[in-house]
Amino acid sequence: MSMILILSTCILGGLGASCRYIIDATVRAYWTGDRHFFPLSTLAINVIAGLLAGMTAALYANAHMDGAWHLLLATGFLGGFSTFSTAINEVVTLAKARHYGLSLWSLTASLVFPLACVAVGYALIP
Repeated sequence: MSMILILSTCILGGLGASCRYIIDATVRAYWTGDRHFFPLSTLAINVIAGLLAGMTAALYANAHMDGAWHLLLATGFLGGFSTFSTAINEVVTLAKARHYGLSLWSLTASLVFPLACVAVGYALIP
């Protein structure tokens, strides 16, 4: 693996994290009031990441993308963009605050919706 590929993967990871921050800040700015307890921004980010991951996987599997681009997009950009650890932390935080229903809904949504989006993203690519 070349040093340029490694550095490019790191740069795209930073770009993905920057995009995640922008989306998170934007959703949080509009998601106010009593409903702000539900971590919508993290769910939205992971849904988008799931869709893009499915598309990236399909492009690679169908030989429309080589291994270097797959690494750059899947490991680099999407690795920086998606945030499963934050989703799980928010589930635990909701449970600790005794918002058990929201915690269970957040856990279920964080597992089911991104996974379904991976399948949809994969199906979109012939």
